[in-house]
Amino acid sequence: MSISPEQTVMPASDEIVEIVEIVAEADATAETTADLTPDTAAEAVDTVDTAAAEPAEPTITFGDLGLDDAIVRKLAQNGVTTPFPIQAATIPDALAGKDILGRGRTGSGKTLSFGLPLLSTLAGGHTEKKRPRGLILTPTRELAMQVADALQPYGDVLGLKMKVVCGGTSMGNQIYALERGVDILVATPGRLRDIINRGAAFLDKVQVAVLDEADQMADMGFLPEVTEILDQVPAGGQRLLFSATLENEIDTLVKRYLVAPVTHEVDAAQGAVTTMTHHVLVVKPKDKAPVTAAIAARKGRTIIFVRTQLGADRVAEQLLDAGVRADALHGGMTQGARSRVLEDFKAGYVNCLVATDVAARGIHVDGIDLVLNVDPAGDHKDYLHRSGRTARAGQSGTVVSLALPHQRKQIFRLMEDAGVDASRHIVGGSGAFDEEVAKITGARSLTEVQADSAANAAKQAERDLQELTRQLERAQRRATELREEADRLTARAARERGEDPEAAVAAAAEAAATEAKAEEEAAAAASVPAQAAPAERRDERGNFERRGGDRRDDRGGDRGGDRGGFRRDDNRSGGFRRD
Repeated sequence: MSISPEQTVMPASDEIVEIVEIVAEADATAETTADLTPDTAAEAVDTVDTAAAEPAEPTITFGDLGLDDAIVRKLAQNGVTTPFPIQAATIPDALAGKDILGRGRTGSGKTLSFGLPLLSTLAGGHTEKKRPRGLILTPTRELAMQVADALQPYGDVLGLKMKVVCGGTSMGNQIYALERGVDILVATPGRLRDIINRGAAFLDKVQVAVLDEADQMADMGFLPEVTEILDQVPAGGQRLLFSATLENEIDTLVKRYLVAPVTHEVDAAQGAVTTMTHHVLVVKPKDKAPVTAAIAARKGRTIIFVRTQLGADRVAEQLLDAGVRADALHGGMTQGARSRVLEDFKAGYVNCLVATDVAARGIHVDGIDLVLNVDPAGDHKDYLHRSGRTARAGQSGTVVSLALPHQRKQIFRLMEDAGVDASRHIVGGSGAFDEEVAKITGARSLTEVQADSAANAAKQAERDLQELTRQLERAQRRATELREEADRLTARAARERGEDPEAAVAAAAEAAATEAKAEEEAAAAASVPAQAAPAERRDERGNFERRGGDRRDDRGGDRGGDRGGFRRDDNRSGGFRRD
């Protein structure tokens, strides 16, 4: 049967590619089975057919979890389509109204795990003044702000209002927001308790209460405030508790406030991460500061942990003196200063952040690929919290601890309690420039850092010069335009007076040139140093007045007193002479 050209249907390009791939695969299978026995060849063909018949495991997306469509669209706009394991596990149960007990290390995606179901649950409801419907408790003000920043875009698409209530910020603004009505409060326990005691907030309408980083709140001694707050939340509501560890005090909270909770754990109990490597550098006391500076001078974001606030300030100042862009972060700073430091660190203006444990709890900054413990952590929990600043969301990271010779046993015992396997390196006599240290951490010599700093300064100077050149060109063009406009108006005025316009313009140009020359001469004269004053000058009457002789007191008496031996009469004391 003949087929006319009109009846011919060409497959699409994708179909052609698929056909070619199938043919190639069939040829490869034929070549492989040609060398096999009939039985093994048949078995191989059956295996291929079975593999082709089995569909690939479907990938779960946020749209499959039951979230509000507006949230799913916003996630897609932000390039987030596939949930992390803890999100895929907890979001469906949270949307079903179940109490959740979630455990996952920092950076595993817990914020969206509880935040997105909370937003979906509260969407479309009505909030009364001073009575929020959702509550998220966090241990630190930094974490509260970061949780609010992460959830605010998704709350906006649902029309939900969110407010951060924490110390170090204006309580008046927080009370004003509550009086206008806030759907979700993201709060630290201490400040929320103060606001409740002032009668500015009531928790009797809270439908969903979340405890984020509950283990940190227990470690920081906030459990009395937490229990006091949760006692005011009406029974029957939903409770979501998320923590990096579930032990001791956390069990008390679970038994007291959660009803038949569904437990989801996505990390090992000790929090070990396969993408994170741990190293201990044994250094001599005299090498500790140079090694710290060399490691801090590496390229990339680094966070350094020290024990005290004074230590943080001291180390940051030493790094600045060495040419490293560093800044300190600790609890002794105001909230405004802490926020500015964090923003500079996130924006890349600061490469190295020197922090204490309290200030660093809850810091969620992407791109930190090295954590340096200059001072040992207090216990294995603190070590895990410090380590959690890197290797976030599946990224790789390195944790390095400096150990003086007498601290080796203490640090390795701490590593064992934390459940991590750390390698040990003894820094030799080359100190900060040890080849092994450079290989592990990317440490650089301070000379290289200073060279980079000088190069960056030169680039900035060149950019400034280019900008000034552009400004000068704009000013010259503007001056030319104004001069032409002035000449045009001068000629017009001359014609109105019946005078020669060209002559008027020439006269104006000559006057301008004379004025400019006079200004130049005046500027040149001002730049010449003033000559020494003459030895003598004339007074107002034209008489010479010499300097350098005996000087009389302006009040008429000879000056000297105790210094020159002169005596002066005190007119007020009737001729009494004072020596």
